[in-house]
Amino acid sequence: MAMNRRHGNQSVVVGRNKQRNVEESIVGVVVIVHDFEKSGPGKSASIQIYSGTELDPSTGNGKTSKTAKLKEWRSKKKGDGSRISNYKIKLKVDKGFGSPGAFVITNEHKHKFYLKSVFLQIPKLHPQPIHFDCNSWVYPFNVAAPPRLFFSNTSYIPSQTPRPLVELRKEELIKLRGDGKRENKEWERIYEYDYYDEFFRPELGESSSLPYPRRGRTVQHPNSENERAWMDDDEFARQMLAGTNPVRITCLHRFPPECKAKVVSTIKASDIERNLDGLPLQQAIEDRRIFMLDHHDYLMPFLNRINSSNVFAYASRTLLFLRTDSTLKPLAIELSLPYSEAEGGEISWVYLPAPEGLEAALWQLAKAHVAANDSVYHQLVSHWLHTHAVVEPFIIATRRQLSVMHPVYKLLNPHFKDTMHINSLFRSFLLKPDGIFEKILFSGQFSMELSSELYKEWRFNEHGLPADLLKRNMAIRDPDPGNLSGVQLIFPDYPYAEDGLEIWTAIKTWVKSFCSIFYRDDDSVHSDEELQAWWSEIRNVGHGHKFNESGWYEMTTLSNLVEALTTLIWTATGLHAAVNSGQYAYASYPLNRPTLCHKFIPSEGTVEYAEFLSDPDKYYLEMLPGKFETALTAALTEVLSHHAKDELYLGRMSSHSWTDNARVRHSFSVFSKELKNIEKRIAERNKDPNRKNRSGPAKIPYKLLFPDTSNVSPKGGIAGKGIPNSISM
Repeated sequence: MAMNRRHGNQSVVVGRNKQRNVEESIVGVVVIVHDFEKSGPGKSASIQIYSGTELDPSTGNGKTSKTAKLKEWRSKKKGDGSRISNYKIKLKVDKGFGSPGAFVITNEHKHKFYLKSVFLQIPKLHPQPIHFDCNSWVYPFNVAAPPRLFFSNTSYIPSQTPRPLVELRKEELIKLRGDGKRENKEWERIYEYDYYDEFFRPELGESSSLPYPRRGRTVQHPNSENERAWMDDDEFARQMLAGTNPVRITCLHRFPPECKAKVVSTIKASDIERNLDGLPLQQAIEDRRIFMLDHHDYLMPFLNRINSSNVFAYASRTLLFLRTDSTLKPLAIELSLPYSEAEGGEISWVYLPAPEGLEAALWQLAKAHVAANDSVYHQLVSHWLHTHAVVEPFIIATRRQLSVMHPVYKLLNPHFKDTMHINSLFRSFLLKPDGIFEKILFSGQFSMELSSELYKEWRFNEHGLPADLLKRNMAIRDPDPGNLSGVQLIFPDYPYAEDGLEIWTAIKTWVKSFCSIFYRDDDSVHSDEELQAWWSEIRNVGHGHKFNESGWYEMTTLSNLVEALTTLIWTATGLHAAVNSGQYAYASYPLNRPTLCHKFIPSEGTVEYAEFLSDPDKYYLEMLPGKFETALTAALTEVLSHHAKDELYLGRMSSHSWTDNARVRHSFSVFSKELKNIEKRIAERNKDPNRKNRSGPAKIPYKLLFPDTSNVSPKGGIAGKGIPNSISM
């Protein structure tokens, strides 16, 4: 009697007649490399051997051994922090098995591991071990990765392949070629051809007029950047619209830019006119096609103090041009330093894009300094100040002035969960003197002072998404009363704003419906003493330094209440998700988002310039954060991007009994349904090849404002999507 077992696509017949089959043993060592923090596979990995000399006529392949699990023998830590483990293995084979020619390994561990090599030996027949150099990742079986096949180090031309290995050889090649009909998975080793199209300009290889060697089709990894995408000018620009800080870019309405002190930018019209796709500069300005990432005015007063330590920072302006396909093309970067404390003024350098040579290398250095500026602004202002910090006074006032029975308390309470606790941790570990931010950001000990200076510009009534887009000239007013956002984007493919306006509108519709259940008219708002005390305390105490400034809604009308509550909920949900959840994908990689620079861009005639000329790549890498700053930044962004296993996303409540008001429950169900519809529309936009800013060269689809309301059982971790109900990380 025989039992048929399947291994991958192969059927193997294993005899059970112990009287007819005398067993022998094959012993060996399996060498595996794995992360030091993660356990090795151990008994969760198993091996089965194919004979390379003896054929199993029932399968057409080599005879097979019984399956055996790995047993750890010894392990040691490598210099790079990983661990290399040697495992013993002992396999039973029938007498007359012959010499091993291949094996399959199955990984039932929860992590992938790197299989370095395997050594097998039949002590009685083959005293010399048979070597298998593997050097390949083996993925877990639970992600549908099939067992991996490896051949011994012996080489054969096809006609000389031992017969037991012929079909295995053919089948493995077929797998490696793929079928070109579907998106490949991370664990698949598929090698397919592609053109230099889509992310290359001009497109190469698809016509005889532009011949070019074909390239390999890239396997796309979700939430993982293309290794060299950071160098791409289009990706550099795209992240201003869909990266982790999409809230700073502005549409330029006057050229040249000038600062508040009326110092005019040194970027000249002649620097950029040749890159405007044939448009005159003034026409491009009038058509709203010139944009600026501005990190100039607020940094200039700080630079002399910042640069007195071991960092090298500029203030920057980056100009960009909007193409007809809604992608942005960088035009110029201006880097500035104070001229002198005594004489005032500033000195500036202008860098232009270049395809190759020293100019291209200098351009990459300039982009790194811009990215460092943007990283600091993102962490201190877009993330910390404009979400965590500005919301906390609202929480305190809510706890102090609104009864738990108050409808506004009920409405806001889910959006305040854990925020004060996480803010306390921020202050204890990130913001304190000599804390993490001072270690990793070029602003160093001046970080909190810098954010304080920018708080002076903050206005609550400019903090809602439509108002913010209008302030940055990224949208115009829409007179259509059916458009609850009240604005229209000046170009459609701005992923943060496009998705965000849908989220904003859904929140506002829900808030308006909710408030209308409890407030009949403006008088009922004005006469609500708890509400008035709450609003007064926010203005006069919580944000007391701004009590007499413009920017506060008068809490006298139902429409103002709706606008204020919508702004507050948007800040705690959509805005925070947009500037926080993508940090690991973008900011953990220092080449893409350095947080400081250790060198200025060298000037001709200096020792530094000679170093740069001798090895531009080395100069670039030495300019970036060191190992300590990089490791700390990566660890921080991983923690900040992490969602809890019990995370509640926007549109969901922790209990069905959170309110006994049937009208409220109905309105909330409408809100949840609309968020699920938004999910579908976002998914469709991400599939649209005409929306090039949705993914870009880094191949990270924009999902930071994907509500994930439909996910009833979130697993936590780094999801790269989902709008948490509160600022809880």
